[in-house]
Amino acid sequence: MSGEISAFFSAIDPLCGPVGIFSLFSSGSLVACGDAGWGDEIASGVWMTISLAAVTLPVGLIIGFMIALAAQSEDRLLRLAAGIYTTIFRGLPELLTLFLIYYGLQILIQAMLSWFGYNERIEINAFVAGVAALSVVFSSYASEVLLSAFRAIPRGQYEAGDSLGLHRWRTMRLIVLPQLIRIALPGLTNLWLILLKDTSYASAIGLAEILRQTGIAARVSKEAFFFYGIACMLYLILATISSFGLGFLERSVKRSEAAR
Repeated sequence: MSGEISAFFSAIDPLCGPVGIFSLFSSGSLVACGDAGWGDEIASGVWMTISLAAVTLPVGLIIGFMIALAAQSEDRLLRLAAGIYTTIFRGLPELLTLFLIYYGLQILIQAMLSWFGYNERIEINAFVAGVAALSVVFSSYASEVLLSAFRAIPRGQYEAGDSLGLHRWRTMRLIVLPQLIRIALPGLTNLWLILLKDTSYASAIGLAEILRQTGIAARVSKEAFFFYGIACMLYLILATISSFGLGFLERSVKRSEAAR
């Protein structure tokens, strides 16, 4: 079954698939697929970048939503904790956050294992560390976007749910969330594009995404401008596709809101 899945993804690969860009137009060149060039490595870097961003997005949104709820809570300690969280992770450089989480998680896990008598060396997976680091950075900005969206919704919306006898979480799901998505979507769209670019930081911990793969190719082939130009093209293509997709989503949300 795994072989069939691998064959399926190879067939639809837009870079090195049967009708991929590198396969059709770069035969015999530096970006040819197979042993002749670096096309396969760059294609795998593209999939790694997409996977990293796609996994980070829902994790970061969930954390950001919880932080936004805490920031508008009546509990002073929750508001304080939310403020400290957003201040720290919006203030630290993304690369520094990545290093702190990558090495800090290893130290934490090692300490916990040592507490239970296990002294084996543990090394955290680079993909997991990348998702964790990018999630906390993304969530710290997303929480501010969501908090602004929460504040843009009149308090009367909550009171209307209470008057209908709805539980607070049901009011949130049926009344508040549809409006929250519409208001916050433009800001979250910008954060997604930033997230796509921030995946390049994961190359610093050995994750084989676009920048790392093109960087290796540039060093080996001595064609730095060519391969970094390929990286620029790939990031711009991902950003353009994302912009069209998110623009369509935003228009759909506005239409559905108007229909309500």
